This record gives sequence, structure tokens and C-alpha cells, in this order.
Amino acid sequence: MTIGLLILGLSFPLLSSADIYKFVDEEGVTHITNVPTDARYRLWWKEATPAQRRALLKSPPYESMILDASRKHNVESDLIKAVIKAESDFNHRAVSRKGAKGLMQLMPKTADRFQVNSSFDPWSNIEGGVRYLRHLLDLFNGDLTLALAAYNAGEGAVAKYNNRVPPYQETQTYIQRVLRYLKKYRSEPGRAVRASY
Repeated sequence: MTIGLLILGLSFPLLSSADIYKFVDEEGVTHITNVPTDARYRLWWKEATPAQRRALLKSPPYESMILDASRKHNVESDLIKAVIKAESDFNHRAVSRKGAKGLMQLMPKTADRFQVNSSFDPWSNIEGGVRYLRHLLDLFNGDLTLALAAYNAGEGAVAKYNNRVPPYQETQTYIQRVLRYLKKYRSEPGRAVRASY
């Protein structure tokens, strides 16, 4: 019955006026409904106003995956988007000269460390990349600049320079680029910003 309601809502938007709820059970099965009957359901999609619908059309791809990873690992969604924009420009098949892959440009060792099964799978890459970002934010006591420096140059490079941004032009440029995108995403209408790490 729930699936039928969702299909009707997708087919006939004028008949649909409900929020959508979602949860993933212990076996990894995703449950979606507009009539939550279990305490594990969380609001996943709220019916948008016409202005919000127009704004959503301008949202970057992978929005729902980014929001899920954001909630799961307590990392601001706008920061995740800024890192993806700077790293791969939302190209899930991107490969760098050094061998970093996917949306968040994970090096093979980092992907292994954070249990990313396929760097080209958008969810696996985002989830692993956000776990790594959360690790770096914790490692550097919430210092976003140092976390971004480590994301780009490696934790060892930041440690080598006594927990300061390494004097690498590429890393310094990267930090500024991510912060510029972060400011842009935060300034978009309808964004709820949570900037404490």
C-alpha cells in the first residue's frame, strides 16, 4: 500500500501532499513510506513549496546521498558538497594523476582504510570520504583548515609541519577552493547551516 501511494505521488504530483520517511533496517533494506509506522523512520523528504522546488532543481547531484552521509557522520552537508565540487566536480568516474578515484577522490589506501568497496560507486565513495573527513575533523579538534589540509596532502604532511598547513601551493590553493565553495553552498536560500565540528 505504501509503495502504491508513492507511485501515485510520483505519477500525479497534485494528489501527493505528504512528507516521505525512510529508514535502513539491520539487514540493509531501505524502507520508504509516507505513513511512518515504526519509530526508526526519519523524515527524508519534505514536501516543498514552489520556491523550494525551484531551488531543488539547482541542487547538485547526489543530494540525498550527501544528506544521508551528513546525518550519519555529523558532517555539514554543505562541506561535503564543497569537497566533492573541489575534488571531482561531481564526476563519479573521475581519476586523478595520482590515482585518487570517484566523487571524493579517495586514494586506494584511504578507500581500503574506510572500507570503500568501489570508489566509483557514488554512495560507497561519499560514505567513505565523509567517514575520512569526520576522522580528520576529530583528529584536528574541529579545525576545518587542518582537516582540509590533511584531506589533500595527507595526515603525515600536516603532522610533519607541527600541525600546521604544509607549505605546498597545491594544498593551500585546495583549502581556499573548498572554503570558497563552502561559502557559496551556505549562502544558498533555504540552507540550514551547522558549522561546529
